Amino acid sequence: MPLGYLAVMIATTTLIVGSLYAAGHALFSGVEYHKLAAVQNGVAATSTTTGEMAPIVWPLELDREEYNARLLDLVDYVPPVRATTSTSTPLVSDLVFASSSNVTVRGKRWPPENLYPHGGAILPFERIVAYYGNFYSRFMGILGEFDRQTVLNRLASTTAAWEAADPDTPVVPAIHYIAMVAQADAGEDGMYRAVMPADQIELAYDMAQEIDGILFLDLQVGLSTIQRELPQFREYFTRPDVHLGIDPEFAMAPSGRAPATVIGTYDAKDINFAINWLSEIVREHQLPPKVLVVHRFTQNMVTNYQDIQPTPEVQVVIHMDGWGSKELKLGTYTRVIEPEPVQFVGLKIFYKNDLKPPSTGIYTPAEALRLHPEPVYIQYQ
Repeated sequence: MPLGYLAVMIATTTLIVGSLYAAGHALFSGVEYHKLAAVQNGVAATSTTTGEMAPIVWPLELDREEYNARLLDLVDYVPPVRATTSTSTPLVSDLVFASSSNVTVRGKRWPPENLYPHGGAILPFERIVAYYGNFYSRFMGILGEFDRQTVLNRLASTTAAWEAADPDTPVVPAIHYIAMVAQADAGEDGMYRAVMPADQIELAYDMAQEIDGILFLDLQVGLSTIQRELPQFREYFTRPDVHLGIDPEFAMAPSGRAPATVIGTYDAKDINFAINWLSEIVREHQLPPKVLVVHRFTQNMVTNYQDIQPTPEVQVVIHMDGWGSKELKLGTYTRVIEPEPVQFVGLKIFYKNDLKPPSTGIYTPAEALRLHPEPVYIQYQ
């Protein structure tokens, strides 16, 4: 359904239910706000009257009408109609609004109810397309398989393909770098993980800067915990264009087993720790909202999903991380991701593993956009 129609419909419904919000603040897209915040870390627009730099009123105002319209578009929402002898009149009675949370559809899982993010949020105004990996290994993803320029050229081509498939949704390119890697060797402290050198993390950040994109730092904590490991990366997350990925597959503390011997798990309390930790940084530094990507391809990788609580400062993506044929991936998506809504959904596409027999090809952007709900974060490995 065209976004314009949804926006008009939502605006009308919002007026009916009296859920108006204050006007008068500048509205920036997520990318624009990231650029502004990167200049002065919370000081941005030039005054049209004095020519001097004026501080951003933080948090920025969110365009709630467009936010809600895009949420509904992600789930291919079609309003019910009342059949008459002459015409069909759209009804909006199945849309549910609240003063502080996004629109939902009565009787439907998607979109789930969450607090509105602050203005400057990336999702769902833009779609993130990320290249994933580690520079030390060509087996962990495309970042380590090719030289820098080849990676950036291929990412540019990939983002262009997504923009062509969905012209209404701008694409934000991203580098998704594994900054903490699960290890087969226990190491000196027995935690089975290794932190990447600062110069490698800065190299990943520099690549993101070169393409006017964003950076994700991904953590595989081994036998350690996210509570123990995340604080050492704090400085990076004070930057407005650095976001977080966490991988339950390699969170081994609950099992006590070495990585890759069994699939690990995170509970909602672990994910909420990361959300609240990031939220504190966003508030302290008056940043645009962060994006938290949580990998998932089995039921047990994320437990108590209903207790995960996105905040106005942190948007949560549950990312379908499984590989295989399109049919197999669709089965995982509909079995593991769709029935347990949190906020947004992502999809990983493997350039190699998704081609293993009996596969006949990887997802194209057009095919991925037919998933329910549509993924707003796309990762290529």
